Amino acid sequence: MQPFEDLELLDCPICHGPGLIEEENGWCLYVQCLDCGCHTAALSYNSEEERQTAARQSVSSWNIGKVVHTGVGD
Repeated sequence: MQPFEDLELLDCPICHGPGLIEEENGWCLYVQCLDCGCHTAALSYNSEEERQTAARQSVSSWNIGKVVHTGVGD
């Protein structure tokens, strides 16, 4: 499995904390904020090619602010 070094993550769209690409037992991945816990949708994959595509899609969603935040609302 290849690392995601070529993908650029922006700061969290909610709290401006650091984001991290998380992987769940080799079947899905998402981006999550290390500070507030908001995250993108989990995208599943079945091959290395799909894994790379899912990572790019998750990072793209993160970078444009499409995240789930379960904290206190406005």
